[in-house]
Amino acid sequence: MNKNGYVKVSCVTPILEVGNPLFNVKEIVRISNEVKSSITVFPELSLSGYTCGDLFYQDSLLNDVYKAISYFLENNKNEGIVVIGAPLIIEGSLANTAIVCQKDKILGVVPKRTLPNNHEFYEKRWFKSAENINQDKIYINGCFYPFGNILFHELDKNIHFGIEICEDMWSAITPGNMLALAGANMILNLSASNEVLGKSTIRRNTVLENSRRNCGAYVYASAGVNESTSDTVYSGHNIIALNGDLLIETENFNPNSEIIYADIDIKMIEFLRRNQTNLHDAIPVNFKYQQVMFNLNESNEYKFEEAFDQTPFIPKKNQLEAFNKIASLQEYALFKRLKHTNTKSLVIGVSGGLDSTLALLVAVEAFKHLKLDLKGIIAVTMPGLGTSSRTKTNAMKMMEDLGLTVLVKPINDSVVEHFKLIDHDINLKDVTYENAQARIRTLILMDLANKYNGLVLGTGDLSELALGWCTYNGDQMSMYGINAGIPKTLVRFMIDYYSQTKFQNIRATLQDIIDTPISPELLGTDQKTEDSIGKYEINDFILYRYLNAGDSEERIIWLLEETFGLAGDDASKYVKNFFFRFFTQQFKRQALPDGPKILNVSLAPRGDYRMPSDIKRW
Repeated sequence: MNKNGYVKVSCVTPILEVGNPLFNVKEIVRISNEVKSSITVFPELSLSGYTCGDLFYQDSLLNDVYKAISYFLENNKNEGIVVIGAPLIIEGSLANTAIVCQKDKILGVVPKRTLPNNHEFYEKRWFKSAENINQDKIYINGCFYPFGNILFHELDKNIHFGIEICEDMWSAITPGNMLALAGANMILNLSASNEVLGKSTIRRNTVLENSRRNCGAYVYASAGVNESTSDTVYSGHNIIALNGDLLIETENFNPNSEIIYADIDIKMIEFLRRNQTNLHDAIPVNFKYQQVMFNLNESNEYKFEEAFDQTPFIPKKNQLEAFNKIASLQEYALFKRLKHTNTKSLVIGVSGGLDSTLALLVAVEAFKHLKLDLKGIIAVTMPGLGTSSRTKTNAMKMMEDLGLTVLVKPINDSVVEHFKLIDHDINLKDVTYENAQARIRTLILMDLANKYNGLVLGTGDLSELALGWCTYNGDQMSMYGINAGIPKTLVRFMIDYYSQTKFQNIRATLQDIIDTPISPELLGTDQKTEDSIGKYEINDFILYRYLNAGDSEERIIWLLEETFGLAGDDASKYVKNFFFRFFTQQFKRQALPDGPKILNVSLAPRGDYRMPSDIKRW
């Protein structure tokens, strides 16, 4: 299963009889022929069993291992990559190896490098480390195969993987680290890691950290309860991670064969690796690698293991912890700016909409951290030609209940006078009609900041900046853009949690603001932003895929069809509209005020996203 830059991988913990390769290989073949993945990884020494002890010395066991290899190649129908573990003879000694197969062929054999020899492990008693093996070929059942340090490549699909075996992952500088520097974007680990109290947490963290350091995928398949013998117990702890994120794991002491699947986004990995400068300039790689090529046919259809997250910017785990971290980032960013400028007052325009509400809540908390009088927050509502009673009522109630300095500054007369000054027909509701109102509001806020010796706090969010949904030198401008790192879907999330935690006294008002349709209220009370630019959930999804994965327009269209069930034409329209606005509106982002970075991506022109204004990509 691979399509459009996604490849499905799986970890398998099979039923096993220690010391019985001919039994074990039949279960491995059965699973290999049924599994629905392009890359399948079995545990360490999965043909023989890991806990054979001094049986590894015996011809009877080794002969059965070689017979099992032949049986596997004769009966394996899997057209993808299957990796199995086996003890093999090399230079008169034994090596603990991973055999990389595709259908009836062995592509290469990789020996274990780091042999544990303490506590319950005695591998140096039986095996020779790859460090001490000089051959680059191994003889198996009448044929020679590549052996040693190997990189496996599917060049057309940009899949480049290397192998680690259990303890290799735990070493100070791992083979996987070196493989990653040499170009591997996926590490497959065949493991037999036994279980003791607390080890699963350490093991999980090690897998996640290696995937992050290697800037790629890590596929970890471990032995299960059928491997347990004498003094050691195995749990079948299988883990698949991508760039530090856990995709899936299982550790349930299952006595039956178990398979876990995950979808690996190869294109995202390639995008991240192009951006990862510590991979460009890392220590020289001293290993020499054999290069083994393979081919995977692209699937006509691709079924994802889990439904795609429609709101990827919103935390799904430990939400309260995530809220507190984001809140602290915003609150203390503003804290520092206020402290640095020795400012005791803050001017903010409050519309009763989502963005100004979040900015106001952050401002209140920052003032509390500084032990400043909340009357120093000059909350200004400026009803205009299209202001609704609902938003005005919510704005007034929120400001008053918070105990702020409340100013009401209607702009209708100023707008009408301005239209007369520039000879604009008030009945012509065009972009001039809208932007004039936005710029007059900004003018009022800036002048009030001078009057009260304060700063204007900007309210525009990351989604609006991406789409250019702001008026240049209007709401685009402020003295500090507190929401510049928060996309619209995350704004809702933050207000909701603020209402449940720090602002329960105004919870009803905040919930009504969340439920109010998003509108600039410049043309009239029935104006809805999403009628013009589309749903924010979809635009935020496009923004996430573009900034986090570097996806092309074609790939995002495919993902919109998969994620939101959009028809091809509708998905294409969304993507084309997004990127037209994104590229044509860069000039607005070039002139952004300072604002805190909250997520791992931002559009700040001084740091994360540097792009010329005069670029044509639509």
